[in-house]
Amino acid sequence: MAFDLRRLLIDVFDPQGGETVVVAVDLPWGPAADTAAWQARRAMAAEWRGAFAALGAERGFETWPLLTYPATGANNAELPAEGSVAGRPVGLPDELLRATLAVFMTEYSATAPLDGLTRLREDFRAASMPGIEKRMEQTALSADYREVARRCAVLAGAMEGADALDVRFSTGHSCRFDLRFRHPEVDDGALPRFKAGERVINLPSGETYVVPYEGERTDTPSRTAGTLPVRVGAELALLHVSANRIVDVEGEGPEAARLRAAFAVDPARRNVAEVAFGCNECAVVTGNVLEDEKAGFHWAFGRSDHLGGSVGVAAFARREHVVHQDIVYARGNPIQVAEAVLRHGDLAIPVIRDGDYVVF
Repeated sequence: MAFDLRRLLIDVFDPQGGETVVVAVDLPWGPAADTAAWQARRAMAAEWRGAFAALGAERGFETWPLLTYPATGANNAELPAEGSVAGRPVGLPDELLRATLAVFMTEYSATAPLDGLTRLREDFRAASMPGIEKRMEQTALSADYREVARRCAVLAGAMEGADALDVRFSTGHSCRFDLRFRHPEVDDGALPRFKAGERVINLPSGETYVVPYEGERTDTPSRTAGTLPVRVGAELALLHVSANRIVDVEGEGPEAARLRAAFAVDPARRNVAEVAFGCNECAVVTGNVLEDEKAGFHWAFGRSDHLGGSVGVAAFARREHVVHQDIVYARGNPIQVAEAVLRHGDLAIPVIRDGDYVVF
Protein backbone atom coordinates (compact mmCIF):
# COMPACT_ATOMS: atom_id res chain seq x y z
CA MET A 1 0.00 0.00 0.00
CA ALA A 2 1.32 3.46 -0.92
CA PHE A 3 2.31 5.72 1.95
CA ASP A 4 -0.45 8.18 2.88
CA LEU A 5 0.84 11.09 4.98
CA ARG A 6 -2.66 12.39 5.71
CA ARG A 7 -3.69 8.99 7.04
CA LEU A 8 -0.56 8.76 9.20
CA LEU A 9 -1.22 12.17 10.77
CA ILE A 10 -4.77 11.09 11.61
CA ASP A 11 -3.79 7.63 12.89
CA VAL A 12 -0.95 8.91 15.09
CA PHE A 13 -2.09 12.37 16.23
CA ASP A 14 -5.83 12.62 15.42
CA PRO A 15 -5.68 16.45 15.70
CA GLN A 16 -9.01 18.01 16.59
CA GLY A 17 -10.73 21.32 15.95
CA GLY A 18 -9.38 24.12 18.13
CA GLU A 19 -5.89 22.66 18.41
CA THR A 20 -2.64 24.43 17.52
CA VAL A 21 0.11 22.47 15.73
CA VAL A 22 3.74 23.44 15.27
CA VAL A 23 6.39 21.64 13.23
CA ALA A 24 9.97 22.45 14.32
CA VAL A 25 13.46 22.02 12.88
CA ASP A 26 16.92 22.76 14.25
CA LEU A 27 19.42 24.74 12.19
CA PRO A 28 23.19 24.26 11.78
CA TRP A 29 25.36 26.97 13.30
CA GLY A 30 27.03 27.82 10.00
CA PRO A 31 27.08 26.78 6.33
CA ALA A 32 30.03 24.43 6.88
CA ALA A 33 28.06 22.46 9.49
CA ASP A 34 25.13 21.70 7.20
CA THR A 35 24.68 18.38 5.38
CA ALA A 36 22.56 17.16 2.49
CA ALA A 37 20.60 14.88 4.85
CA TRP A 38 19.89 17.78 7.20
CA GLN A 39 18.70 19.94 4.30
CA ALA A 40 16.44 17.12 3.09
CA ARG A 41 14.99 16.80 6.60
CA ARG A 42 14.09 20.49 6.66
CA ALA A 43 12.39 20.10 3.28
CA MET A 44 10.50 17.07 4.63
CA ALA A 45 9.42 19.13 7.67
CA ALA A 46 8.02 21.80 5.35
CA GLU A 47 6.07 19.09 3.50
CA TRP A 48 4.65 17.69 6.75
CA ARG A 49 3.80 21.19 7.94
CA GLY A 50 1.85 21.66 4.70
CA ALA A 51 0.02 18.37 5.23
CA PHE A 52 -0.95 19.46 8.74
CA ALA A 53 -2.20 22.78 7.37
CA ALA A 54 -4.35 21.02 4.75
CA LEU A 55 -5.77 18.66 7.38
CA GLY A 56 -6.35 21.60 9.69
CA ALA A 57 -8.42 23.33 7.03
CA GLU A 58 -10.70 20.26 7.05
CA ARG A 59 -10.83 19.73 10.79
CA GLY A 60 -10.61 23.27 12.13
CA PHE A 61 -7.21 23.36 13.82
CA GLU A 62 -4.39 25.89 13.32
CA THR A 63 -0.92 25.10 11.97
CA TRP A 64 1.81 27.67 12.56
CA PRO A 65 4.62 28.51 10.16
CA LEU A 66 7.73 26.36 10.62
CA LEU A 67 9.51 26.94 13.95
CA THR A 68 13.32 27.00 13.78
CA TYR A 69 16.02 27.12 16.44
CA PRO A 70 19.82 26.75 16.61
CA ALA A 71 20.87 23.10 16.95
CA THR A 72 21.85 21.98 20.45
CA GLY A 73 24.77 19.87 19.18
CA ALA A 74 23.90 16.84 21.34
CA ASN A 75 21.04 14.37 21.65
CA ASN A 76 18.62 15.25 24.46
CA ALA A 77 20.45 18.39 25.51
CA GLU A 78 18.24 21.23 26.73
CA LEU A 79 16.62 23.42 24.09
CA PRO A 80 17.94 26.96 23.55
CA ALA A 81 16.00 29.85 25.05
CA GLU A 82 15.08 31.39 21.70
CA GLY A 83 13.86 30.30 18.29
CA SER A 84 12.10 31.87 15.32
CA VAL A 85 8.68 31.62 13.66
CA ALA A 86 8.35 33.23 10.21
CA GLY A 87 11.43 35.33 10.95
CA ARG A 88 10.03 36.53 14.28
CA PRO A 89 12.15 35.79 17.38
CA VAL A 90 10.25 33.84 20.02
CA GLY A 91 10.97 32.48 23.49
CA LEU A 92 11.18 28.78 22.65
CA PRO A 93 9.64 27.06 25.71
CA ASP A 94 6.84 29.61 26.07
CA GLU A 95 6.04 29.50 22.36
CA LEU A 96 5.85 25.71 22.36
CA LEU A 97 3.52 25.69 25.34
CA ARG A 98 1.07 27.84 23.39
CA ALA A 99 0.61 24.86 21.05
CA THR A 100 -1.18 21.59 21.75
CA LEU A 101 0.98 19.45 19.42
CA ALA A 102 4.65 19.85 18.47
CA VAL A 103 6.42 17.71 15.86
CA PHE A 104 10.23 18.02 15.98
CA MET A 105 11.96 16.86 12.77
CA THR A 106 15.51 17.57 13.88
CA GLU A 107 19.15 16.60 13.59
CA TYR A 108 19.58 16.25 17.36
CA SER A 109 17.02 14.53 19.57
CA ALA A 110 14.78 16.82 21.63
CA THR A 111 12.89 13.98 23.35
CA ALA A 112 14.07 14.77 26.88
CA PRO A 113 13.35 18.51 26.93
CA LEU A 114 10.01 17.93 25.19
CA ASP A 115 9.11 15.43 27.89
CA GLY A 116 9.83 18.12 30.47
CA LEU A 117 7.50 20.54 28.69
CA THR A 118 4.64 18.02 28.66
CA ARG A 119 4.84 17.98 32.45
CA LEU A 120 4.18 21.73 32.53
CA ARG A 121 0.93 21.63 30.56
CA GLU A 122 -1.60 18.82 30.31
CA ASP A 123 -2.76 19.88 26.85
CA PHE A 124 0.64 19.61 25.18
CA ARG A 125 2.08 16.57 23.44
CA ALA A 126 5.05 16.10 21.16
CA ALA A 127 6.64 13.77 18.63
CA SER A 128 10.43 13.69 18.44
CA MET A 129 11.87 12.62 15.07
CA PRO A 130 15.66 13.11 15.23
CA GLY A 131 17.40 11.99 12.07
CA ILE A 132 14.15 11.32 10.21
CA GLU A 133 14.64 10.49 6.52
CA LYS A 134 12.17 10.67 3.65
CA ARG A 135 12.81 6.99 2.80
CA MET A 136 11.29 5.98 6.18
CA GLU A 137 7.88 6.79 4.72
CA GLN A 138 8.31 3.50 2.84
CA THR A 139 9.67 1.53 5.82
CA ALA A 140 8.97 2.14 9.53
CA LEU A 141 6.47 4.98 9.01
CA SER A 142 4.36 2.69 6.80
CA ALA A 143 3.92 0.02 9.50
CA ASP A 144 0.56 -1.31 10.63
CA TYR A 145 0.52 0.57 13.93
CA ARG A 146 -2.22 -1.67 15.30
CA GLU A 147 0.28 -4.56 15.09
CA VAL A 148 3.03 -2.33 16.50
CA ALA A 149 0.79 -1.53 19.48
CA ARG A 150 -0.01 -5.23 19.99
CA ARG A 151 3.66 -6.16 20.08
CA CYS A 152 4.49 -3.30 22.42
CA ALA A 153 1.75 -4.50 24.77
CA VAL A 154 3.01 -8.10 24.71
CA LEU A 155 6.51 -6.93 25.63
CA ALA A 156 5.20 -4.63 28.37
CA GLY A 157 3.24 -7.50 29.86
CA ALA A 158 6.31 -9.73 29.90
CA MET A 159 8.49 -6.98 31.40
CA GLU A 160 6.06 -5.82 34.10
CA GLY A 161 7.26 -6.98 37.50
CA ALA A 162 10.49 -8.52 36.20
CA ASP A 163 13.49 -8.54 38.52
CA ALA A 164 16.09 -8.58 35.77
CA LEU A 165 16.83 -8.92 32.09
CA ASP A 166 19.75 -11.15 31.13
CA VAL A 167 21.23 -10.48 27.69
CA ARG A 168 23.92 -12.56 26.00
CA PHE A 169 25.42 -11.11 22.84
CA SER A 170 26.75 -12.83 19.72
CA THR A 171 30.27 -11.90 20.88
CA GLY A 172 29.81 -14.13 23.94
CA HIS A 173 29.65 -11.21 26.38
CA SER A 174 26.67 -10.75 28.66
CA CYS A 175 25.01 -8.22 30.95
CA ARG A 176 22.28 -8.37 33.58
CA PHE A 177 20.01 -5.31 33.75
CA ASP A 178 18.38 -4.71 37.13
CA LEU A 179 14.65 -4.04 36.57
CA ARG A 180 13.55 -3.87 40.20
CA PHE A 181 11.38 -0.90 41.24
CA ARG A 182 10.63 -0.03 37.60
CA HIS A 183 7.68 -0.21 35.21
CA PRO A 184 7.96 -0.56 31.41
CA GLU A 185 6.58 2.08 29.07
CA VAL A 186 5.48 1.74 25.45
CA ASP A 187 6.07 3.97 22.44
CA ASP A 188 3.48 2.50 20.10
CA GLY A 189 2.77 5.38 17.73
CA ALA A 190 -0.40 6.66 19.41
CA LEU A 191 -0.43 10.35 20.42
CA PRO A 192 -4.00 11.68 20.54
CA ARG A 193 -4.95 14.81 22.45
CA PHE A 194 -4.97 14.31 26.25
CA LYS A 195 -3.28 10.92 25.93
CA ALA A 196 -2.96 9.19 29.29
CA GLY A 197 0.60 8.58 30.52
CA GLU A 198 3.65 9.72 28.56
CA ARG A 199 2.83 12.40 26.01
CA VAL A 200 6.08 12.28 24.04
CA ILE A 201 6.75 9.67 21.37
CA ASN A 202 9.48 8.98 18.88
CA LEU A 203 8.29 8.65 15.32
CA PRO A 204 8.71 6.17 13.67
CA SER A 205 7.46 4.35 16.75
CA GLY A 206 7.53 0.81 18.04
CA GLU A 207 9.36 -0.01 21.25
CA THR A 208 8.82 -1.01 24.85
CA TYR A 209 11.42 0.40 27.20
CA VAL A 210 12.41 0.70 30.84
CA VAL A 211 15.13 2.48 32.79
CA PRO A 212 17.19 -0.03 34.78
CA TYR A 213 17.24 0.58 38.52
CA GLU A 214 19.96 3.19 39.01
CA GLY A 215 20.68 2.68 42.69
CA GLU A 216 18.97 5.84 43.93
CA ARG A 217 17.49 4.09 47.00
CA THR A 218 19.54 4.35 50.18
CA ASP A 219 21.47 1.14 50.95
CA THR A 220 20.07 -0.61 47.84
CA PRO A 221 22.74 -0.70 45.11
CA SER A 222 21.83 -1.50 41.52
CA ARG A 223 22.56 -5.03 40.30
CA THR A 224 23.09 -4.03 36.68
CA ALA A 225 26.47 -5.54 35.80
CA GLY A 226 28.34 -7.22 32.97
CA THR A 227 30.02 -6.36 29.69
CA LEU A 228 28.42 -4.50 26.80
CA PRO A 229 30.16 -4.95 23.43
CA VAL A 230 30.28 -2.16 20.83
CA ARG A 231 31.62 -2.82 17.33
CA VAL A 232 32.62 -0.18 14.79
CA GLY A 233 34.11 -1.68 11.65
CA ALA A 234 36.66 -4.29 12.70
CA GLU A 235 37.11 -2.78 16.16
CA LEU A 236 35.44 -4.25 19.24
CA ALA A 237 35.21 -2.05 22.33
CA LEU A 238 34.03 -3.55 25.62
CA LEU A 239 32.13 -1.47 28.16
CA HIS A 240 32.38 -2.99 31.62
CA VAL A 241 29.42 -2.23 33.89
CA SER A 242 29.02 -2.40 37.66
CA ALA A 243 26.14 -1.04 39.76
CA ASN A 244 24.53 0.38 36.59
CA ARG A 245 27.62 2.46 35.75
CA ILE A 246 30.11 2.06 32.93
CA VAL A 247 33.30 1.73 34.94
CA ASP A 248 35.80 0.91 32.21
CA VAL A 249 36.19 0.82 28.43
CA GLU A 250 38.44 -1.95 27.12
CA GLY A 251 39.98 -1.64 23.68
CA GLU A 252 42.91 -0.13 21.81
CA GLY A 253 41.21 1.37 18.76
CA PRO A 254 39.73 4.80 18.01
CA GLU A 255 36.17 3.85 19.07
CA ALA A 256 37.34 2.76 22.51
CA ALA A 257 39.33 5.98 22.80
CA ARG A 258 36.28 8.02 21.75
CA LEU A 259 34.09 6.33 24.35
CA ARG A 260 36.68 6.74 27.11
CA ALA A 261 36.92 10.44 26.27
CA ALA A 262 33.12 10.84 26.25
CA PHE A 263 32.77 9.25 29.69
CA ALA A 264 35.73 11.17 31.09
CA VAL A 265 34.03 14.48 30.23
CA ASP A 266 31.22 13.88 32.71
CA PRO A 267 30.59 10.96 35.11
CA ALA A 268 26.80 11.22 34.57
CA ARG A 269 27.32 9.90 31.04
CA ARG A 270 28.35 6.56 32.57
CA ASN A 271 24.79 5.86 33.72
CA VAL A 272 22.99 2.95 32.00
CA ALA A 273 19.86 4.90 31.15
CA GLU A 274 17.57 2.60 29.18
CA VAL A 275 16.99 -0.95 28.02
CA ALA A 276 14.44 -1.51 25.28
CA PHE A 277 12.96 -3.81 22.67
CA GLY A 278 12.08 -2.32 19.28
CA CYS A 279 9.19 -4.16 17.60
CA ASN A 280 8.28 -2.34 14.37
CA GLU A 281 8.34 -5.05 11.69
CA CYS A 282 8.85 -2.49 8.92
CA ALA A 283 11.91 -0.90 10.52
CA VAL A 284 15.17 -1.55 8.68
CA VAL A 285 18.73 -1.18 9.97
CA THR A 286 20.77 1.39 8.05
CA GLY A 287 22.82 3.05 10.78
CA ASN A 288 20.14 5.65 11.56
CA VAL A 289 19.43 5.15 15.27
CA LEU A 290 15.90 6.58 15.10
CA GLU A 291 14.80 3.64 12.94
CA ASP A 292 17.43 1.07 13.95
CA GLU A 293 16.24 1.05 17.57
CA LYS A 294 12.68 0.20 16.46
CA ALA A 295 13.99 -3.01 14.85
CA GLY A 296 15.27 -4.76 17.98
CA PHE A 297 17.11 -4.69 21.28
CA HIS A 298 19.00 -1.60 22.42
CA TRP A 299 20.31 0.11 25.53
CA ALA A 300 21.43 3.68 26.21
CA PHE A 301 23.74 5.67 28.45
CA GLY A 302 23.42 9.11 30.04
CA ARG A 303 20.23 10.97 30.86
CA SER A 304 17.21 8.95 32.00
CA ASP A 305 14.70 11.23 33.73
CA HIS A 306 12.63 11.67 30.56
CA LEU A 307 12.06 7.90 30.53
CA GLY A 308 11.24 7.53 34.22
CA GLY A 309 14.75 7.35 35.69
CA SER A 310 16.57 9.49 38.22
CA VAL A 311 19.42 11.02 36.17
CA GLY A 312 18.49 14.44 34.79
CA VAL A 313 20.21 17.64 33.73
CA ALA A 314 21.22 18.47 37.31
CA ALA A 315 23.30 15.27 37.51
CA PHE A 316 25.68 16.54 34.81
CA ALA A 317 28.55 18.89 35.60
CA ARG A 318 27.53 21.19 32.74
CA ARG A 319 24.34 21.42 30.68
CA GLU A 320 26.26 20.99 27.42
CA HIS A 321 27.43 17.57 28.64
CA VAL A 322 23.88 16.19 28.73
CA VAL A 323 23.38 13.22 26.42
CA HIS A 324 21.22 10.14 25.98
CA GLN A 325 22.86 7.81 23.45
CA ASP A 326 21.41 4.52 22.19
CA ILE A 327 23.43 1.45 21.19
CA VAL A 328 21.47 -0.95 18.95
CA TYR A 329 21.77 -4.73 18.43
CA ALA A 330 18.89 -5.39 16.02
CA ARG A 331 19.32 -7.84 13.16
CA GLY A 332 21.48 -6.08 10.59
CA ASN A 333 23.77 -4.54 13.22
CA PRO A 334 27.31 -5.95 13.57
CA ILE A 335 26.50 -7.50 16.98
CA GLN A 336 23.33 -9.53 17.58
CA VAL A 337 21.50 -10.70 20.67
CA ALA A 338 22.11 -14.42 21.11
CA GLU A 339 19.60 -14.59 23.96
CA ALA A 340 17.51 -12.19 26.04
CA VAL A 341 15.60 -13.58 29.01
CA LEU A 342 13.40 -11.78 31.53
CA ARG A 343 13.63 -13.04 35.12
CA HIS A 344 10.63 -13.06 37.44
CA GLY A 345 12.12 -14.81 40.45
CA ASP A 346 12.46 -18.43 39.35
CA LEU A 347 10.37 -17.86 36.23
CA ALA A 348 12.27 -17.21 32.98
CA ILE A 349 10.56 -15.62 29.96
CA PRO A 350 12.63 -15.85 26.75
CA VAL A 351 12.25 -12.75 24.57
CA ILE A 352 14.93 -13.12 21.87
CA ARG A 353 16.86 -16.16 20.70
CA ASP A 354 19.53 -16.04 17.96
CA GLY A 355 18.47 -12.54 16.95
CA ASP A 356 14.74 -13.32 16.56
CA TYR A 357 11.81 -12.61 18.88
CA VAL A 358 10.26 -15.67 20.48
CA VAL A 359 7.83 -13.85 22.77
CA PHE A 360 5.20 -13.00 20.10
